[in-house]
Amino acid sequence: SSLLLRVGVLAMVLYLIGLGLGDESDITQRGLEVIKGCKRVVLESYTSILPGLGKERLEALYGKPVEIAYREKVEEDIEEVIEEARGENVAFLVIGDPFGATTHTDLYLRALRLGVAVEVVHNA
Repeated sequence: SSLLLRVGVLAMVLYLIGLGLGDESDITQRGLEVIKGCKRVVLESYTSILPGLGKERLEALYGKPVEIAYREKVEEDIEEVIEEARGENVAFLVIGDPFGATTHTDLYLRALRLGVAVEVVHNA
């Protein structure tokens, strides 16, 4: 239901999803549902981390693999993630709220400039 329709064509979406600041259970219900519907899940691990929260715990909750995006990926190779969202739903997970760092605002704006649908799931 959260997929966009453009000119009668089903559009895939790049989702920026806030995870909250505690542990894996802080995600919103909507965020969890969106992740479960995504083909690829990428956890941004450059601007913030949650000590003690390994990707294994996230993978157990989401029921799918979680890819870690370190600084190099976020700063130099993020277009690959954006481009994949043209054909598949992709979740880009952020500790806290998606716009807590300018890096995420840049990702959002880049995707829009490239004509990729972007949806934000806040966690405030």
